[in-house]
Amino acid sequence: MTEPRTQTSSSTFRPTLPRRTGYTLGAVALLGLLLAQGVKVIPAGYVGVVFSALSGVKPQPLQEGVHFVMPFVDRVNLYDARLQEVTLAHAVSNGEEGAIGARSKEGLDITVDVTVNFRIDRAKAAILHKELGRNYMVTVVRPQVRSKVRDAIGQFNAADLISTQRQAVEASITQSLSEIFAKNNLLLDSVLLRELRIPDSVAKAIEQKQTAEQQVAVERNRLQQANISAQRAVVEAEGAAKAAVAKARGEAEALSLRGKALRENPQLIQLTVAEKLSPGINTVMLPADGNFLLDLKSLSGAAGRPATGSGGN
Repeated sequence: MTEPRTQTSSSTFRPTLPRRTGYTLGAVALLGLLLAQGVKVIPAGYVGVVFSALSGVKPQPLQEGVHFVMPFVDRVNLYDARLQEVTLAHAVSNGEEGAIGARSKEGLDITVDVTVNFRIDRAKAAILHKELGRNYMVTVVRPQVRSKVRDAIGQFNAADLISTQRQAVEASITQSLSEIFAKNNLLLDSVLLRELRIPDSVAKAIEQKQTAEQQVAVERNRLQQANISAQRAVVEAEGAAKAAVAKARGEAEALSLRGKALRENPQLIQLTVAEKLSPGINTVMLPADGNFLLDLKSLSGAAGRPATGSGGN
């Protein structure tokens, strides 16, 4: 007799995890997913605007750092809050628009290259997101820059634009752009007029006019200098004449006073005569009633001779 064969199942046995362990792993995975969706990091230089599926855009933007939001309900939109630049220039590159064409006050064609620096208002980033969105560069910045530059250029003559009024143009553009940017929750930093170009024929005409004006100014200055010199000569002549008159008047008064003194004091006549004599003659006037002059030499000679007696033994 043959022994019966025992049949074995061809299927292999696979080990299974306990049900509790499976629940634990599932909970951990779900928790990790919730954390990943609920924790948001705002990088440096950015601001986050939270859009809630339940309440819409939240008014308080998220600043730099770690923040917790409601998973699967809140979505964070990042906005660059650093300084941004828009350039409208003749040399177009990197998708930038070309230079701005404008007209001066007298109707001449002016081409302007301009750079505008700005940033978004961090505190109003939620309003910006709600009203403009990320496309504010196309919808507001570039069109307004072109418009305000044209308006400013139209206030000045071409000659002034390329010579003395460049800063005034920048100031006008800055003021108008600051107002329109503020209404759109943007902050203007600076406006730089890189270049102002006018037609060559107009530039030559302006240059010739400026040269002529400079020559006129030089001649006017020379004429003023000549007038000043003439006025100085007149003043000097008048001063000299006045000085001569004053001198003559003084001399006349001196003579008058001297004559009066001589009349009142006759002795002064003798003194005057003595002063006019030669320095070698020594004279003196004695206050006697007769008023006479003495020869000092004869007196000194007589004093030098010894006295002689009439007789003696």
